[in-house]
Order: sequence, then structure tokens, then C-alpha cells
Amino acid sequence: MSNLAQPDAGGTGGPMSGVGEEICLLSEAFTAQTVTPLRHLLAAQIAAAGLTGDLAEDLVLAVHELVTNAVLHGGGQGRLDLIRRADLLVCEVSDHGDQAEADLTVHLPPSTTAGGRGLWLAHQLTGALTLTRRPDGMTATVTASLIDPPAALPGLPPADRRGGDEGLPRR
Repeated sequence: MSNLAQPDAGGTGGPMSGVGEEICLLSEAFTAQTVTPLRHLLAAQIAAAGLTGDLAEDLVLAVHELVTNAVLHGGGQGRLDLIRRADLLVCEVSDHGDQAEADLTVHLPPSTTAGGRGLWLAHQLTGALTLTRRPDGMTATVTASLIDPPAALPGLPPADRRGGDEGLPRR
């Protein structure tokens, strides 16, 4: 499954969600040498924004996968922007790699394939991944809601908070 968007003439790509003012919580350039400190800084900013627990950990891991992909496949460097739009955290990871011919399918590769799971993991962990091809590179966007998901009705199992589990075995 791929959610590949066309370039956004208004700036960085990504879904527009929420109403009201955008607040930039973090905007950092990164390289291979700064991936780990960036992950710690991102985790602190996400917690400060009010997202905690498993959802926060999932968002941090998803973004870490996108940052690693940018380093490995997008020219060795990039930029991470964490934005709050109303009750939504939006994280955009942009790079300047030549990915015109890149395979952007978001599916689980065969178990015999080394690597290739970063986009799939980001999608599974957040339930929302948008890839935007720009003239000068790629932007991957993931989102997380700061509002608690609704509680399950009595007698029904809780909803999967991540979504997008199509094709995965159920327990």
C-alpha cells in the first residue's frame, strides 16, 4: 500500500489536519552522525506536547525509521520537522535524494530480504504515512493524535489503535 502524494506547491508536503494555528515544535537538519541525538530530542518534544506511552514510543520509532531511510537512501542527510496542528502531531522527514525511480511501495518484504521494512514499519506504527515526491527529493509524513482514542464498548474488544493491519494474521 502506498499513499504517494503529488508535490505540494505551498511548501512541504503532508496531510492537512486539524484547524487553527500550526506550532513548530522541532525543526532540525540531520546526518548519519546525528540520528541518535535527534531521536532523543524528538522523544522529549513529543512528551512535552502531551503524547506519552505506547503511542509516543510508536511515533518516535516510526520517525526514526524515516530518518534512517533518508540517511541511507536520500542523500545522507535531511530535515525533521515536528508540528502541532490543533490536537495532531505531524512529523515530516525530508531529504534531497534522487528518488525519481525509487520503489515507494509500502508493504512487508519477504522474510528472506534484508532490510526494506522502514516505510512499512512507519505505516504500521502510526497508521498514517504519506510520501510526497518533490522536485528536489522526498518528504515522508506521519501523524499522531493527542486525543485519546475512544474507549471500547462493553463486551467488544478494543479497536486497534494503529490500524492498517490488512494482510497480517489475527491472534
